[in-house]
Amino acid sequence: MSAVLVVNSGSSSFKYQLIELDGERTLASGLVERIGDSVGSTRHRNEVTGDETRNDSQPIADHAAGFAAMLDAFESHGPSFAEYPPVAVGHRVVHGGEEFDRATVVTADVEKAIDRLSTLAPLHNPANLQGIQAAKKAFPDVPHVAVFDTAFHQTLAPAAYTYAIDADLAKRHHVRRFGFHGTSHKYVSEKTAEFLGRPLAELKTIVLHLGNGASAAAIDGGRSIDTSMGMTPLEGLVMGTRSGDIDPAAVFHLHREAGLDVAELDTLLNKRSGLLGLTGSGDMRDVQDSASRGDAVAEAALAVYRHRLRHYIGAYVAQLGGLDAVVFTAGVGENNALLRRRTLAGLEFFGIRVDDDRNELSSREARLISPDDSRVKVLVVPTNEELEIARQSAALV
Repeated sequence: MSAVLVVNSGSSSFKYQLIELDGERTLASGLVERIGDSVGSTRHRNEVTGDETRNDSQPIADHAAGFAAMLDAFESHGPSFAEYPPVAVGHRVVHGGEEFDRATVVTADVEKAIDRLSTLAPLHNPANLQGIQAAKKAFPDVPHVAVFDTAFHQTLAPAAYTYAIDADLAKRHHVRRFGFHGTSHKYVSEKTAEFLGRPLAELKTIVLHLGNGASAAAIDGGRSIDTSMGMTPLEGLVMGTRSGDIDPAAVFHLHREAGLDVAELDTLLNKRSGLLGLTGSGDMRDVQDSASRGDAVAEAALAVYRHRLRHYIGAYVAQLGGLDAVVFTAGVGENNALLRRRTLAGLEFFGIRVDDDRNELSSREARLISPDDSRVKVLVVPTNEELEIARQSAALV
């Protein structure tokens, strides 16, 4: 039986899953981290047998050594690549710029393009490329496929992706909205159509991907027509540590009045803002717990978070010209019933209603949380970006 190995590579770690194509089940998963430290760490789980192993005693010099450790884990603990030979290795790549609007087989020219686009994603694309190059050495005879977070949003019209600044300057420096979480938005919107038993081409859907990073997307007939993240993943919703939307002049003000330089402002908005900046914790669970105990600061932060969500829901109803479904996904969206209920409260005039009992139920499966007679269906659909990467990789090769 054949499979796809899915890799999500960071600068000092990478995650992987081996996914069987026929049944679309995960055969193995793992994490290699602390690459380049004095002692690395590997975790491997054989999902077929349930066996798990961990090694925290060996240094992992670089990504190539990390893939060697991963291969050792497969050989020692299974499942066997002989039994489940990968027909492709699928790689998550954050930024595809304007050059990539779909999954692409990795060639030397594609690697150069990913490297060139690192100016738009300096924290992600170089690490993604490191993973690709190391994986190609570990699997030299297997096609490698790059699946870009931005690709799904390349259907945005110019009116949706254009910033109103000097046009020549914007073109030269690629200043426009690209959008992110595209792999998740694509998977969830298609899963929604499948769950509802309706053609994807007929549906007008708002997908709310709410995790530590968060984004909203307006999806019309399976095509992204608007999304909250912009040129970078900083724009849009309130997130765990990112500010989301902010008046650009506030940045100039903080430079002049607080003396913050470019690097400090970058750190502030990306790593010290969002829920963390408002409450001291970037974890929604901590903030929710504090609010439940009467912490006024935490409750105020949640109000800001919900306000921004409602802002985008309203805007996207207008852009879509109607609405069939609102869908929550990712860690916060899938698990926080109170947030879902309070975010959608008062939106009944849009046809959006929540059934309190259904909303409180916990499940790893897609589920309806609106009443049966609700005009707009409200769903919780667990995302599966790895499976989507595997599907796109297999379809391409």
